[in-house]
Amino acid sequence: MIETTPQSDGVSTAIEEPAGHDEEGHEHSHTTATLNPDCTREVEIEIPADEVTRNFRAVTKRYQKMARIPGFRSGKVPESLIRGRFAEQIRQDVMEAVLPGHFRTAIERQQLKPISQPQVTGIDLEEGKPLRFKAAFEVVPEFSIDGYQDVKVEKPGTDLTDAEVDAELARIRDSRSTMEPVTEERALANGDFAQISFTGSVQPAEADSETQTAAQQPISGQDVIVEVGGPNTLDSFNAALRGASVGQQLKFEVSYPKDFGERQLAGKRVAYDLEVKGIKKKIEPELNDDFARELGDYQSLGDFTQKLREHLAIDKRRRLEGETTNRLLDALVNRFAFPVPESLVQQQIDTRLDRGLRALAAQGMRTEDMRNLDFDRLRAAQRASATTEVKGSILLDRIADAENVRMPEEDVESELQAISLQMHEPVDALRTRLTEDGSLARIRERLRREKMSALLYERLAS
Repeated sequence: MIETTPQSDGVSTAIEEPAGHDEEGHEHSHTTATLNPDCTREVEIEIPADEVTRNFRAVTKRYQKMARIPGFRSGKVPESLIRGRFAEQIRQDVMEAVLPGHFRTAIERQQLKPISQPQVTGIDLEEGKPLRFKAAFEVVPEFSIDGYQDVKVEKPGTDLTDAEVDAELARIRDSRSTMEPVTEERALANGDFAQISFTGSVQPAEADSETQTAAQQPISGQDVIVEVGGPNTLDSFNAALRGASVGQQLKFEVSYPKDFGERQLAGKRVAYDLEVKGIKKKIEPELNDDFARELGDYQSLGDFTQKLREHLAIDKRRRLEGETTNRLLDALVNRFAFPVPESLVQQQIDTRLDRGLRALAAQGMRTEDMRNLDFDRLRAAQRASATTEVKGSILLDRIADAENVRMPEEDVESELQAISLQMHEPVDALRTRLTEDGSLARIRERLRREKMSALLYERLAS
């Protein structure tokens, strides 16, 4: 889900800046996010000349007290020198002093709730004259949600089956299996695991037969384990290995399908020279009380199986409820057409990219390698999903408003307690910090949407 907490403060941070230069001396211009015209509102504001002058004098006097300039005693620097040396800083401080309050007054008067930082234009700031400016920003669009109660999706059964429990037991048992060598002299059969070493060369297409030698690309492997007749073993390998003995040399070709998982082999024909080095058998542990006790604090196999069943049932229910809720939200998004604030889309793209970069970092990608990624392409690829997520969150908020859904403070407090434990930060300090940076409001929003999603699942899914 997304965050749509109004951002009506901080007007001065969006004031357009003049052209500047980067670290290499190249000129660049300040750019602001493109707003969706259908969601954009604009206010025109005029600040009286006496207020502008009063703030200019107050800021200048503050700089006089703080300035340390050689040749002048502290607090005795001439005002004319202060105004000349710190002209741009004084101008910026005056704007930060007068713009936010007048902006808030203007949007409150027009009952507008910005969801993006305002883009301020047309500023003509001069001491002794009125300050006029325009501020453009996005708002959540108005649209009808009539008929949302009629949107339905199929509600799948969430009951756990015995087959699902048996399959998970088998997976756990397999993970505890060991491989032991077969000492008797015999041929490989289905269910055996062949220990092999091989070399292979990719064969050129018939049209390239004249360049066959140059086209060959060596492939090799040492002491690789292959399950004969296994579901993940290619038929060509099964046919070659089945009936072979330890020490036997094999020659055969494999034609890989075009959708093969390893891209360098997909659609290729490879000639293999292979030697069977050994035969291994998988030894699975017995399903008994001792096996259960090795897995954890369980009294018996029955105790373990019961707790496993309970865990799988909860996991399946949560998974299917989440998938169904997502399909329900997709159906609602497709039902109602309305403009989407571009600022929220960009925020959600940022969130999705940040999540992806964290995943890459967890997988070992270096920061310097991340800098070489094509971020324009990555952002474009995330746009459709981000837009759908923004629309879903706006719809949940609108439906929650219509149904007067409130978030009990005890639920918010429980969430703060959980975050406190996770971050090892005292609850009171955490609450203060999250309140000051606006995160607490966003947490409340998220919890309210989750609550609305649960209500929709129970009521609309059938």
